[in-house]
Amino acid sequence: MHIIYNLLFFLAAWRWGDWKNWTNYYPTILFFILLDLLYNFLTYNRPLWMFHERLLPTLLPNHTLISLLIMFVSYPATIMIYLKNFYKTEKWVTRFFHYIFWVVLYLSVEFINIPLGLISYHNGWGMWDSVAFVMAMFIILPIHYKKPLWAWAFTLAVLLILWNQYDFPQYLK
Repeated sequence: MHIIYNLLFFLAAWRWGDWKNWTNYYPTILFFILLDLLYNFLTYNRPLWMFHERLLPTLLPNHTLISLLIMFVSYPATIMIYLKNFYKTEKWVTRFFHYIFWVVLYLSVEFINIPLGLISYHNGWGMWDSVAFVMAMFIILPIHYKKPLWAWAFTLAVLLILWNQYDFPQYLK
């Protein structure tokens, strides 16, 4: 199923992504991937969520491989569509609705994945945590595109909140 989701993201990027200007988005794509790699490293022994594959488990047998697929397909696709359209207008109302669309899209995928057993929550994480996290993520990404240092500052604040809220492994404390 994760292959289908990533294929859909790839096709959406093929159709609506700003390929002509992909190098402008490259730093934000790397930022997005790096943060997910950091999450996977920091929570390796105590994850907050884990991905599972039901359709092709021999192709994607574990959380790590599914995460890498998402990082290298869905994240670049998301950035090239989201940021292209986010900055298309100066109107904040239009940007707000674009933001809401992407938050709802990501949360809808997650909401569908829960009963299908494609994602599981652990160590105190739940759907409402995902709502807050996705909302913060889609605020930070356009900030990174225009003001990377501000995005890193906001990301550090989010990381400290998560660090204090959830029981990160002892070797990190």
